[in-house]
Amino acid sequence: MTSTNPPTEPQATASSDGLLDFPAASAVKLEPHLPPVTSTSTSTNTSTNTNTNAKKPFVTLTFATSLDSSLSLAPGVRTTLSGPQSKAMTHYLRSRHAAILVGVGTAVADDPGLNCKILSPFVAEAGVREQHPNQPRPIILDPSARWEVNEQSKVIQLARLGQGLGPFIFVAKEVSSVSEERRAVVESVGGKFVHVKSVEGEGFAWADVLRAIKKEGLDSVMIEGGGSVINSLLTLEQGGEQELVDSVIVTIAPTWLGAGGVLVCPPRVIGKDGQPAPPVRLRDVSWHPLGEDVVLCGKILR
Repeated sequence: MTSTNPPTEPQATASSDGLLDFPAASAVKLEPHLPPVTSTSTSTNTSTNTNTNAKKPFVTLTFATSLDSSLSLAPGVRTTLSGPQSKAMTHYLRSRHAAILVGVGTAVADDPGLNCKILSPFVAEAGVREQHPNQPRPIILDPSARWEVNEQSKVIQLARLGQGLGPFIFVAKEVSSVSEERRAVVESVGGKFVHVKSVEGEGFAWADVLRAIKKEGLDSVMIEGGGSVINSLLTLEQGGEQELVDSVIVTIAPTWLGAGGVLVCPPRVIGKDGQPAPPVRLRDVSWHPLGEDVVLCGKILR
């Protein structure tokens, strides 16, 4: 008995210049889960969402996970999960958001660039290869101002080269308490430290974070991690943080990382009756194979 394979669509590619190409046929499948493109924006990213909720930006929660729901092999250990196709997808998503947000743990452990390396579609047809002009504003949640950002930090180097934007670092301390040296480094590339009021001593409330992002003129934000950031957004509370998330996009890699990793596993909430509250579930779900990975898109059921 013979079988025929279905036609394959164009695959994402990378080149020697480090730029990634994400096919339009794959991009269109993600469109229902992304902030709509607008022609104007108060940020440097011209592809952002005009959100009907004036108090917060459009929020996309996205991350890559193993089959056992792990983000990394251990806390502080950088672990590559995404294949080349889903990596290109991630950078395409960055081109569609005004900001990209990570926690300070990710900044310290990974020294991420937090930029978009997608090939610009506007000049590719002319045979010219350039980086996509829509760069997300990096936002780092650093309540205690412990990230020792300096000239060697990747996000600073990329901003200095014009390949990314300077970071906005959200701190609970007064900005004046951050060392002058660190402030000078960040401000030299167009970034800044932003004071956000804290709760419970050192942490932030998500509503305050999103209000601060909106106040900076950023209408959409892509939240990438790490584990504590993701789990806090997925914590099920009646009328709580989960309602701040507009879209969820998860890359699932065909691997197990084993016990001891950093898990996406929000704490179980117990209701007033002493029984577990209903679990978080997605609606409007779609699945998209990308190489050996599978991408899950959906919205949190409310």
